[in-house]
Amino acid sequence: MCELLGMSANTPTDLCFSFAGLRRRGGACGPHGDGWGIAFYEGRGVRVFHDPSASAHSRIAEVVETHPIKSEVALCHIRQANVGRVALENTHPFIRELWGQYWCFAHNGQIGGFKARPGVYQPVGDTDSEHLFCDLLNRLRARHTAQSHEADLHAEIAHAASEYARMGVCNLLISNGDWLFTFCSTRMATITRRAPFGPARLRDADITVDFEAETTPNDVVSVIATDPLTCDEHWERFAPGEWRIWKQGEVVRREHADIPVFAHSNPA
Repeated sequence: MCELLGMSANTPTDLCFSFAGLRRRGGACGPHGDGWGIAFYEGRGVRVFHDPSASAHSRIAEVVETHPIKSEVALCHIRQANVGRVALENTHPFIRELWGQYWCFAHNGQIGGFKARPGVYQPVGDTDSEHLFCDLLNRLRARHTAQSHEADLHAEIAHAASEYARMGVCNLLISNGDWLFTFCSTRMATITRRAPFGPARLRDADITVDFEAETTPNDVVSVIATDPLTCDEHWERFAPGEWRIWKQGEVVRREHADIPVFAHSNPA
């Protein structure tokens, strides 16, 4: 299956350590060798890297891993292709503009034969994931405006995600830069790092970092991933149907939707 990585922080933070672990799973320690992508929000802008090659062997991924890009919200995806050919246009995260904001979306799972409802947003590639994203944005645009309350938008996104999850596997990350929405259909885990900080070691790479030396006592950084990235920290597992809204590294809303429980997640 594909794997997801998201970050929400209360101060601009780089994702180098977590990305180093995830990157190895893209063709070295895992089968996700069909492309990767990462998006960093910086103010109203978003810095994006995509590559249809395996992240473990990508020179672009090497630059991202070794060049600290500071962000408060970031989304990343490594792909094991199932629906859609291996191509640049099929790499996540997908990006569209809505109400003067860049929205980014990454999906892990499979919903066979899904097509976006008619609207402004149409897929460029041929993945079910991009169809889901376009469908969701068309739904938001039809039912809400830029003046809609955030809580109403989040409820609409959660309702749509739970509908998608009833059709197949739908683990997803979506953000407009102000907040990060996470929805777990089958597998997702998270860790929030805050003072007192300590060391951590990656599962898939011989890399250890001492967060105390890299942070201040006020920092709060939450990392969300398909599977835990470190071997010496406690990661919290999401329940199927659980969704959360993250702001500044903290969970500001957390609810559950009733969805079918699938034994395994499929590739995307």
